[in-house]
Amino acid sequence: MKQNRRDFIELCGLSGLLCAFSGAMPLLSYGKDKKDLFKISLAEWSLQASLFSKKMTNMDFPALAKKEFDISIVEYVSVFFDGKETDSAYLKELKTRTDDLGVQNHLIMVDREGDLGDIDKTRRAKAVENHFKWVNVAKFLGCDKIRVNASGKGSMNEVKEAVIDGLSKLVSYAKAQNISVIVENHGGYSSNGAWLASVMDGVGSNYCGTLPDFGNFKISENETYDLYKGVGELLPYAKGISAKTFRFDQDGNEADMDYMRLFKMIKDSGFRGIVGIEWEGNSLTEKEGIMATKRLLERVRTKLS
Repeated sequence: MKQNRRDFIELCGLSGLLCAFSGAMPLLSYGKDKKDLFKISLAEWSLQASLFSKKMTNMDFPALAKKEFDISIVEYVSVFFDGKETDSAYLKELKTRTDDLGVQNHLIMVDREGDLGDIDKTRRAKAVENHFKWVNVAKFLGCDKIRVNASGKGSMNEVKEAVIDGLSKLVSYAKAQNISVIVENHGGYSSNGAWLASVMDGVGSNYCGTLPDFGNFKISENETYDLYKGVGELLPYAKGISAKTFRFDQDGNEADMDYMRLFKMIKDSGFRGIVGIEWEGNSLTEKEGIMATKRLLERVRTKLS
């Protein structure tokens, strides 16, 4: 999830944000029908402009998801906890708010805690240790997983071996708390579907899986992995899906991705979990992008059901 350089929407605090969203068209509730192919969650990164500009906070996020988008499942991003992830009073307040709202805390996307695939054993051990606190936070909030990155510098095989070691140690800690560790294709070697699939095989734990992200198959400035090939390779290990969107055509479809093709693949794989909205475009406001993505997911889900 790389921050986009776009103008922050002009809002004043959460109250201003809610007022700005009050004109949104009525939205249907998702994920209540047991026959649904998937449930829909909202990834906090979709609101990254408002969060980075302090127009809203992590504490505001669950209420916004529920009241303005009628989404009752949320995915947090570690950086928006603003260093309060070990503050028990802060975590208790966040848990109380989500409980009162009837919002499900699904996962935490963890960044900036070191490379789990660092080929230096000491630095890798430190990175693993840095992630422990997020397992603890996830457990306290009622999440069932954390999302991490399979990053490191070195040759493909060196980083693979290091990532398998780092993930295995983290998974061992997380398993004891019944928390899964899932890896997103997030640049570098991890955006190579076959490579990340081989890492999953190397870890070999039901508590370790993938989070296929439709928009993150760029390995480097000069190399991009095939989206459909990559998603297909990661689906056997998927414990979540990141439905990233950047722009829409006049019919409401993602302009550069065939969502129907992707979700036929997902359906055929047997995946029946949670799909997270992750709007990352700059052609629409955050509100509009989230709503457009939600409508697209609803339409695809209805057709495939």
